[in-house]
Amino acid sequence: MVSGHIFHCRKNSWPAEEYVGRTALQLLDFDGGAPPEQAWRRRLNSHANILKEFSVTFMEAMRMMSLGLRLWSYVREEASHGRKAPIDPFTKERCKPSASQGVPLGGMGSGSISRGFRGEFKNWHIIPGLCESSPVMENQFSIFVSRDGGNKKYSSVLAPGHHEGLKKNSDSGISSWDWNLSGQHSTYHALFPRAWTVYDGEPDPDLKISCRQISPFIPHDYKDSSLPTSVFVYTLVNTGRDRAKVSLLMTWANSVGGFSHNSGGHYNEPFIAEDGVSGVLLHHKQVSFLTSKDNPPVTFAVAACETQNVNVTVLPVFGLSGENHVSAKEMWNIMAQNGHFDRENFNAGSSMPSSPGQKLCAAVSASTWVEPHGRCTVAFALAWSSPKVKFQKGCTYNRRYTEFYGTSERSAVNLAHDALTKYRLWEEEIEKWQNPILKNERLPEWYKFTLFNELYFLVAGGTVWTDGQPPAIIEKTSTVFNQQKSLKRGTKDTKQESVKDSNVNLTAEQVPDGGYMTNCDDHSVSKFSAVHGSQMQEQTNGLKSEEPIPYLISKDGPENVGKFLYLEGVEYIMWNTYDVHFYASFALLDLFPKIELSIQRDFANAVLYEDRRKVKFLADGTSGIRKVKGAVPHDLGTHDPWHEMNAYNIHDTSKWKDLNPKFVLQIYRDFAATGDMQFGRDVWPAVCAAMDYMEQFDRDGDGLIENDGFPDQTYDAWTVHGISAYCGCLWLAALQAAATMAHRLGDRHFAEKYKLKFMKAKAVYEAKLWNGSYFNYDSGTSSNSKSIQADQLAGQWYTASSGLPPLFDDNKIRTALQKIFEFNVMKVKGGRMGAVNGMTPKGKVDETCMQSREIWTGVTYAVAANMLLHGMDHQGFTTAEGIFIAGWSEEGYGYWFQTPEGWTTDGHYRSLVYMRPLAVWAIQYALSPPKAILEAPKVNLMDRIHISPHMARAISDISIRKVAPDNRCFSSSAFHCEC
Repeated sequence: MVSGHIFHCRKNSWPAEEYVGRTALQLLDFDGGAPPEQAWRRRLNSHANILKEFSVTFMEAMRMMSLGLRLWSYVREEASHGRKAPIDPFTKERCKPSASQGVPLGGMGSGSISRGFRGEFKNWHIIPGLCESSPVMENQFSIFVSRDGGNKKYSSVLAPGHHEGLKKNSDSGISSWDWNLSGQHSTYHALFPRAWTVYDGEPDPDLKISCRQISPFIPHDYKDSSLPTSVFVYTLVNTGRDRAKVSLLMTWANSVGGFSHNSGGHYNEPFIAEDGVSGVLLHHKQVSFLTSKDNPPVTFAVAACETQNVNVTVLPVFGLSGENHVSAKEMWNIMAQNGHFDRENFNAGSSMPSSPGQKLCAAVSASTWVEPHGRCTVAFALAWSSPKVKFQKGCTYNRRYTEFYGTSERSAVNLAHDALTKYRLWEEEIEKWQNPILKNERLPEWYKFTLFNELYFLVAGGTVWTDGQPPAIIEKTSTVFNQQKSLKRGTKDTKQESVKDSNVNLTAEQVPDGGYMTNCDDHSVSKFSAVHGSQMQEQTNGLKSEEPIPYLISKDGPENVGKFLYLEGVEYIMWNTYDVHFYASFALLDLFPKIELSIQRDFANAVLYEDRRKVKFLADGTSGIRKVKGAVPHDLGTHDPWHEMNAYNIHDTSKWKDLNPKFVLQIYRDFAATGDMQFGRDVWPAVCAAMDYMEQFDRDGDGLIENDGFPDQTYDAWTVHGISAYCGCLWLAALQAAATMAHRLGDRHFAEKYKLKFMKAKAVYEAKLWNGSYFNYDSGTSSNSKSIQADQLAGQWYTASSGLPPLFDDNKIRTALQKIFEFNVMKVKGGRMGAVNGMTPKGKVDETCMQSREIWTGVTYAVAANMLLHGMDHQGFTTAEGIFIAGWSEEGYGYWFQTPEGWTTDGHYRSLVYMRPLAVWAIQYALSPPKAILEAPKVNLMDRIHISPHMARAISDISIRKVAPDNRCFSSSAFHCEC
């Protein structure tokens, strides 16, 4: 744990008074209207520059030509089936990415909408895996102020008029509104999950305005954190001599982004709820952007809270053209003249469904009088109800929030009501969570708000949070379901399919209690075979009977927190990508540990499954089976998560060398951090299987795995030969973690076996890779074998994070980390960009491939955390600050709230909105470890594992027989086959 002053920069790196006048801050400092001292800030007139995407070199393009052709063919094939390929570098977004992002709206897993720092609502992620990035410009807040009996008036959209999404389509459209805000005196302040927009005398010079955006992201709250809603609280301060009538207006389009309104069939209706909450419901008949397939509908609720001082009125429908409905221009003129709508509009009922191509909009007005030198608060809410989440191959699940609000689309009314009546309680919990970090004077200011703001991904990263139950749409006529009537949750009008296939012949009796099968569109889970965890006792060389087990149903009772998915990135559409989750998972472990354990249980059960469907691997054109027993899957799938894993098909990930060790390390870390013995016992069979599976890659019996001369790990464009620093270190750490966990669970045989392997492997690793100042990239003879890899001590990072004894002596660890700091960090723009992945011993960036020359944001955070864990405070925070400078600061490249996987030394990004930067929470984990690890006895459990002579001889005999393995077993065997 870090102590003392840990950084050298000025304490107040972003003082609020540099953006908002001190007087305005003091006036707004009531009811939460003033932004906090520690926040990320931008002026609303800041230029949102277009971001620069990376490009490959000519030589890289030539090397990847065959892969590119196969990938192009695969993308076209998927498109022919109405699906988006998980990786598609050929299709570009209509809206070019720009430096305009802000804090997203809502909780986790119920669909997301982002809001740019200038006020635009964009990045619509309602349909799983599909994101419409362009803003819907009708969605705005506006203000109308009248003074001196109407002689002095102000009106403006509360967003600057130079939005890239604002186009003058017609005189009756939104271009006719008053876009008077320059943004010069208006500022945005972000501290996820809240944001403040302060208008310091715009548009009325005598009116100070603060709009506070609040979403229910509350650590350890597994109910409210799942709610699709946000609140916008306006704080108004009248500094003038005259009383002011202020009318705030929220307009909203019946759209889920892009051209979704064009399908028609959408309608609006007003509502009045309890406690003064009223507004408009916008019912959207959802159709996929990519296909003509229907998707579950979504209903928006736009509402405001009427009080003794605030009057709420609505206009349920207005259009852009003026045909059939009040036009946008007419709506604006009504507000400019009257400051409110007709109260009779609440009795209007449902509108006629929209025609194709017609965009319906709604408006909610909240009006109040603000006395001279008086203050007032006005609150709006946005909620959206899309209770069912449907994946493109047909499986449909209920979202987590339906456990508390039901599956009716009209639950949007209750969501908006509860948001408006509970937001102060949410803020209390948010402040209770954040204040200890924000008020810690030992921490640099940039770190505090970057730490919280990087959490945007858990909302905007395409997250899906289900209720943990079977699909809501299932095959009623299946033999299994006729036996399992209690699991019928819906019907599905598709052709009946047999539960038999060419690989497995299942009967109802073969499905264990509580299990189920499901037919979702064109395939069945029966293509999986598996074994019971309880049948894995003392089984190390193979799997027993092929018997299906359920792995979709969550545990019953209070521990059932549902199932959670988040994308690798909005450009890499794969759920829960595990090699990346290795870095990102610290955020979930710290803030929502039950979700983290749920994800780990999913992967633990997946380890024991095999999916024999054939897949073509695009890197070399070979084919193999989709999921091998004993291998940790790369991801949980794309279009049918949990049922069709390994959407990634560039390489055969059953031959990757990092996934299984990462699984074991994450399992042990979570086991140690939570102290959950039941979790440890439940996943232990999968740990055994994952470790035993890796023995096939120790071909010379020295206890250490070897890489196979292709990119067989998370750096999937960076080839490795022989023993590698990265995978070898992960394997060493996994051996120690597995042995220690075995000891704690009482599995003496396994503990002895893997302690002995650890002792052998450690000696080999150091002998072959340590060069006196760092560990060589690999033991091969290629031009980059002696490169300095920033991530070379990833295994030691997890070892230290889990409270395990160090893998190497402290001098070697610190020497290697110092080398990384001096070369990979400080030799790239003076440490102002992060840690480049590869650096030559001569101090030049390793140009072997595109990934060796990239700076990976999440890896940089991980390296920084590793430095902090080993007492290198200055180096750690200097390393991490490079990501802030390049990505988040005003002088950087504009990657805030869309942190990419990485960037090149000239700032060109690859893969925006990426999972791995959540690793910044590994830094906080290093600064403040879990109580279970802090209070654990300071005992080296490895020393308590005594190796019997019998075990030593047995391991030696196995090693001798393994020197020349039969490679015929490699492609199909889940475990080492001694032929």
